[in-house]
Amino acid sequence: MYQPDPPYSPFISLGRRVSQAAAVIRSAVWGLLAASVPLAACSALAQAGLERQALRDAADYSASRRGCALLVVQHGKTLIEEYPNGGDARLPHQIYSGTKAFFTLAVLVAAQEGLLRLDEPVAKTIPEWRGESQRNDITLRELMNFSDGLDPAFHLHSDKVTDRNALALRTPTVAPIGAAFTYGPSHGQVMCEVLRRKLAARGETPFGYVQHKVLTPLGIGTVPYRADAQGMPLVASGFQLTARQWSRFGLMMLGRGSIGRRELVPSQAFASCWQGSRVNPMFGLGFWLNSGATIKGARESDIEDMLEKKWQEQDWHKRCICRSAPSDMVAVVGSGYQRLFVIPSLELVIVRQGTNAKFSDAEFLRKILRQ
Repeated sequence: MYQPDPPYSPFISLGRRVSQAAAVIRSAVWGLLAASVPLAACSALAQAGLERQALRDAADYSASRRGCALLVVQHGKTLIEEYPNGGDARLPHQIYSGTKAFFTLAVLVAAQEGLLRLDEPVAKTIPEWRGESQRNDITLRELMNFSDGLDPAFHLHSDKVTDRNALALRTPTVAPIGAAFTYGPSHGQVMCEVLRRKLAARGETPFGYVQHKVLTPLGIGTVPYRADAQGMPLVASGFQLTARQWSRFGLMMLGRGSIGRRELVPSQAFASCWQGSRVNPMFGLGFWLNSGATIKGARESDIEDMLEKKWQEQDWHKRCICRSAPSDMVAVVGSGYQRLFVIPSLELVIVRQGTNAKFSDAEFLRKILRQ
């Protein structure tokens, strides 16, 4: 069962191979995905920008649901920036599971540097897993899209856990590889341990790597994170960002791995983030996808409501975030309705932050897009 992250505490800072081959092919043609969005449906918005009244309606809706920040950037220009309900542009706000995407990007960078490969078995780096019937074949990609079959292990969120990585390595499997989507913190902590061991020879730490390769190039700077007694970050949560800082990540997403003239990850490699899995077509590598919006009979899903169910009861097929939004929209999602929406076809980045009140992604998006 999905459990909201605990309150922030400051710290110092037989078809699986076929599916992998298909993912490579899909990545090669990812650049064509945006072209698949009906141009007639979004050309007016893309050229003229969002309507002033639509922005006002969306802002009022967010504020009425205890929203504390709304920042909308289109074509590189800020269309609206508001901080109701005690929000403040200068004060960072917890983004909860939005943290995962930063570690996803760090792993993609590491793959480009030759430090690791997304489709290499985790057991190559973690000998404790070698020879085990299930864990022996789990890959980094499967950790990143939660299809590895590991128990979610929500207890890893607790600050009472002194060594999250070690505990995550002992997490039992609850499903065969590729048979279920088991969203939770266990996967990220195993990934963190892989990074820790890969980086050890270079004298770097996982968070240091994220700082050097992701946060600094994005112009975000240093952020607080939730570390355990070993100094390892909680990958599933912990970052606090201002709306402006989080929008920098969104601009990088618009740039398909680049921000300004700075390339963090080549666009073809970044394309893997936009590829859903067989067990959850709505989730890529760290990002939630709206690609199902074009499927006949697709249903809009409240992601947080679905994650409240046990993983065995979740159904992610023929689902989307908003039927009225372009199908190339992707979202970074944090509990309590922290949202980063990115719509490449509209050159649009939306940051919405709030404080645990019911909020509808679909209704909000319909308001802001006037759909």
